Amino acid sequence: MTSQWFLYVLRCADGTLYTGITTDITRRLHEHNHSARGAKYTASRRPVELAGAWAKASRAQASSAEWHFKKLTRPQKLAHLAEQGDYLSDAT
Repeated sequence: MTSQWFLYVLRCADGTLYTGITTDITRRLHEHNHSARGAKYTASRRPVELAGAWAKASRAQASSAEWHFKKLTRPQKLAHLAEQGDYLSDAT
């Protein structure tokens, strides 16, 4: 069974960005805001809100896209979020 994976970016209450991958964005956002299952990074920066998400065909592609996104500078990340395009398609 193949499940769709997502690269997602959260904007934390302190203005920082958090990037991750998941198969269920709604569940993961809830975990970051209300559960101990969220990342340690976001636990002290609640509430967090979804800033962007991009569908990927596999976990490998989502992980690769996450790695490439994390290598960007903050201004580049913000520009990509503003565009909301599939900007990582040629990087995966």
